[in-house]
Amino acid sequence: MTMFFEKDASLDALDGKTVAVVGYGSQGRAHANNLHDSGVDVVVGARPGGPSWEKAQKDGLRVATPAEAAAQADLIAILLPDMQQPGVFEADIRPNAKPGSAILFAHGFNVHFGQIEVPENVDVILVAPKGPGDLVRRQYQEGKGVPCLMAVHQDATGNAQEVTLAYAHGIGGTRGGVITTTFAEETETDLFGEQAVLCGGATELVVRGYETLVEAGYQPEVAYFECMHELKLIVDLLYEGGLAKMNQFISETAQYGDFTRGPKIVDGDTKQRMKAVLEEITSGQFAREWAEEYKAGLGKFRQMENGDLEHPIEKVGAALRKQMSWIADSGQPQTTDTPTAQAEQGRQRSAA
Repeated sequence: MTMFFEKDASLDALDGKTVAVVGYGSQGRAHANNLHDSGVDVVVGARPGGPSWEKAQKDGLRVATPAEAAAQADLIAILLPDMQQPGVFEADIRPNAKPGSAILFAHGFNVHFGQIEVPENVDVILVAPKGPGDLVRRQYQEGKGVPCLMAVHQDATGNAQEVTLAYAHGIGGTRGGVITTTFAEETETDLFGEQAVLCGGATELVVRGYETLVEAGYQPEVAYFECMHELKLIVDLLYEGGLAKMNQFISETAQYGDFTRGPKIVDGDTKQRMKAVLEEITSGQFAREWAEEYKAGLGKFRQMENGDLEHPIEKVGAALRKQMSWIADSGQPQTTDTPTAQAEQGRQRSAA
């Protein structure tokens, strides 16, 4: 593993160059504003008259159509939702990308799975912050930074590594550390984390636990607190200090239950099923399935989404959260692009 920090990086590779940020959602807005504040020449590519166009203008950034932005750029950052990227790339970016320019992604999905095939005369690079866009922006403004992954898929100019690191430096990533990876590793681990642990695994565990308690006759409100509400307390401890900090702050009773009962819930069979999920990712099966669902109009996707939203735990939780002033006063929930809230971000960005 190679890791870069501020002392290892500069903006020299972007000196005198224009960066087009296509897409002005959570990550796009953070990248564009951080780069601008770092002294980089930035133009935002957005739909004329759309909310992103107006938002970028209010933020003091230059705005153009995606095609116009690509035509004037030396580096084009494509920060649209995964399924929107191929269409915009073919219509607006491929015809206007200059030879010797760079195409940057924050997630390697479309390149790794062949949904986008980039010309051989441009660099293809990746910078993936490991945090939601609002955190990337807020940390930058506080003089800190969110760690990033960086990768070079195609080095047409011989300077792709330097350009990638300069971009990561410009958005504040070197303040937290930038780790080198590959498009394959970033994409496959990101999808696996979402499906097996962060979204699919965690939410299924919460819902099944809630159902088990309610079906056993316990009050739904109590079941909600035990299975969903208190999950944040544990996740915060894990986030701040790993298993060691969690064990430090939970009771010995909870620890003993963890050690003796946890493996009965998530066991060797679970790991085998995780391996099967990983195989579906690495083989491209998941990517093909998701692309076909998107092209078919998202009928099954919406049906499954509605099933989640109509589950009793959602109704109970909504009523209880109204009484939690610390949630009501906190504004919009924190969101993340590769994992937990990509769907909500996708809705926000698709309106861009």
